[in-house]
Amino acid sequence: MKNLIERYPQLEICKEQINDAMELIRSTYKKGGKVLVCGNGGSASDAEHIVGELMKGFKSKRIVTDERIPEDLRCGLQGSLPAISLPSQTGILTAFINDVDPEMMYAQLTYGYAKENDLLIGLSTSGNSKNVVNAVRVAKAVGAKTLALTGEKESKLSQACDVCIKVPETETYKIQELHLPVYHYLCAQIEADIFGE
Repeated sequence: MKNLIERYPQLEICKEQINDAMELIRSTYKKGGKVLVCGNGGSASDAEHIVGELMKGFKSKRIVTDERIPEDLRCGLQGSLPAISLPSQTGILTAFINDVDPEMMYAQLTYGYAKENDLLIGLSTSGNSKNVVNAVRVAKAVGAKTLALTGEKESKLSQACDVCIKVPETETYKIQELHLPVYHYLCAQIEADIFGE
């Protein structure tokens, strides 16, 4: 955390929220859960970025020691933290948007994927994206935990989620610029916790 705050001093105000988010992620993986991530536009790209950092080595090589996997395959794999980017589900998303309701698209995927002990991370610079808010509501209804990354204003996500990291900016691109170091920190920390430095 110290390095994060030194590089981005404006995030000092978010320290407690970031620590709480880390505990949510740690608890999710310790209980055998998975992480679902969603957002729109640039936040959809951030969702995919987060999943990329969780599903393969980020700062470490994550050596695979799973003896169920043949030894000749183990050397070509890296340890993985189960995570799904909901914006990447193009086929079902476009079908659902076309046939049912765009505001429920992430809620539908959350309903299909989320279980107790899972975590839904919603990214929204406004904190009020209806499709993300609806996904959070479904996640909570099925017993999953919820985490949001938003801007500094109070929002539907800040009120609905178990933890909300409200970075201290109000303009979309500036909010997104601060979301990146926050989720990089969270991904690096969980990797270190689970796989070692």
